[in-house]
Amino acid sequence: MAYEARGDYNDRGYGGGGGGGGGAAGNHDGPPRARGRRPVTDYGATVVHWMRHRQPRYKGSYTGEAERPSISYIVDMLPPSARVSSAADTVPSRHLHSSLNKIKHPVNVVRWTPEGRRLLTASSSGEFTLWNGTGFNFETIMQAHDSAIRALAYSHSDDWLVSADHDGIIKYWQPNFNNVESIRGHTEPVRDLAFSPTDSKFVTASDDATCKIFDFAAGQAESTLTGHGWDAKCCDWHPTKGLIVSGSKDHLVKLWDPRTGRCLTTIRGHKNTLTKTIFEKVQGNCLATSARDQLARVFDLRMMRDICLLRGHEKDVSTLTWHPIHSNLLSTGGSEGSLFHYLLDEPNTPPGAAVTQAPYDTADPSSATAQAIYPAHKIPYAHDFAIWSLDWHPLGHILASGSNDRITRFWARARPGEADSFNDRYHIGEAAAEAQGTWDRRGGRHMRQVEEEQELEDEMDGLVDQKMPIKPAPGAFPGIPGLPLQQPGALPLPPPLIPGVGGAIPPPPLPFPLPVPGMAGAPPLPKTPAELAAIAEMMKKAGIPPPPLPGGAPLPPGMLPPGLIPPGFPLPPGFPPPPPGMVAGQAGGYDSEATAAHNESIRRRGPLPSQEESLRMEQTKGHYTRAR
Repeated sequence: MAYEARGDYNDRGYGGGGGGGGGAAGNHDGPPRARGRRPVTDYGATVVHWMRHRQPRYKGSYTGEAERPSISYIVDMLPPSARVSSAADTVPSRHLHSSLNKIKHPVNVVRWTPEGRRLLTASSSGEFTLWNGTGFNFETIMQAHDSAIRALAYSHSDDWLVSADHDGIIKYWQPNFNNVESIRGHTEPVRDLAFSPTDSKFVTASDDATCKIFDFAAGQAESTLTGHGWDAKCCDWHPTKGLIVSGSKDHLVKLWDPRTGRCLTTIRGHKNTLTKTIFEKVQGNCLATSARDQLARVFDLRMMRDICLLRGHEKDVSTLTWHPIHSNLLSTGGSEGSLFHYLLDEPNTPPGAAVTQAPYDTADPSSATAQAIYPAHKIPYAHDFAIWSLDWHPLGHILASGSNDRITRFWARARPGEADSFNDRYHIGEAAAEAQGTWDRRGGRHMRQVEEEQELEDEMDGLVDQKMPIKPAPGAFPGIPGLPLQQPGALPLPPPLIPGVGGAIPPPPLPFPLPVPGMAGAPPLPKTPAELAAIAEMMKKAGIPPPPLPGGAPLPPGMLPPGLIPPGFPLPPGFPPPPPGMVAGQAGGYDSEATAAHNESIRRRGPLPSQEESLRMEQTKGHYTRAR
């Protein structure tokens, strides 16, 4: 864990203006305000250190110095991939950062991008927000759906992202967040979705009590899984097998065959609505489920029965997730904002509770009761409200949590030598932390204000390149602001006020006479098409009307006044002959209809819409009406 300074100013003097914008520009009445240090997880040094000293696992796997409880051993911290059999060293007990938007909405889903460089969050306002994966600062935001986003899933090939919202709309996204497809999946809200191992299909769970299997390329539903008696709240596809699991409001967990759409078995055990069902990704032998009965269960697919009963929550379990590397580490989020971590091979039975035995250690594993597992680590005050989503970084060293308190938080293991992380306000509460001196309420509010200002600054910096030009007012020429266009049926527009013409004040007389064209000292007449075009453009910008044509006919747009082309002027090769009347000394008129048709056939670029216009349109729909 490193720290990136937020301002480069002199602490002892008032003259060192920070490059990060620490103080107000031009204010010399006092010192600039210090900017907080932004935590940055720099895991590159530890990964490179492990790669330099690693060996094949049958030779011991690692030859470097062992980690010790001292701050100087940070470089010897090993990533989870280096210690597959030691899941206890990966338990995320330390709070890293809290990220929140300028306009706050509940965070429904959090997903790390496949390469792990950013975190994607989906809110109840239908927005995608990208956060940096190392500095945790804001990167960009976009309006992805018209209603609350309920589910997100990346394909196994990392080439596609599928999202679903509360209206039943499913959208396809490329990694650069280019929306390429939008389909109507369900008539009710879509609660969960998952890709098949080959990415050719995906399954969705909806409040219409059905699960649907979609063909990804065709964008159409192939089959509908019916059998639940109430809303289907969650689903998942096995990482390597043709097996689908779904959980419903009817307290049942069902396993399906995606080829035939037949229900293979129904697992009973929970006594309330299922909130999450997810397969273990490393070995694929276990299934974890959570429900609103304050319990989470782990099922062995080989025995089709529960083997672990995860206790400890005092309220509903709202979500859970498996660690991507340690198959025995499971994290759960509660509806009251608690975050618990379980080690399935360590019961951690509290004093006074009955010790149970694992079914694998009994004489008859098929009929033995499930083993009760208690949390290996508790963070009771991780969030203020329910935790809706949890997701691990692909390397397995950072856990991201999204909550109904509109905050996205990042968690990791404590650094060597850190002993005060267990006494922060997330572990013992704000009152106890303030009493012990590990947290200052006033300083906490100041830190929250500084973090919000940092996020606001990052958001303004991230959106500066996305600002589009202002849309011109109705009735104006595209790209020429301020030049009105005469509406059909309206009175003719008055001519512009030009010095010396109309009602404008005439300019003072010149002290010398103007030279006559063609005489000595006069500028030469234009002789090339470029000079003629420049004169016409200058007249157009100045608003000078061209000379009237013979017979009072108006001058077509884009044409030069008559007599501006000298007689005998050679035209370039391939240049069409000018119409009669344009060459000096030649009689004739203009073909106004042909010229108008030619001008209408020219394709011109229209103006891009502005963000201000889009904001006004959204406000007419009832969105973004609350002022900051």
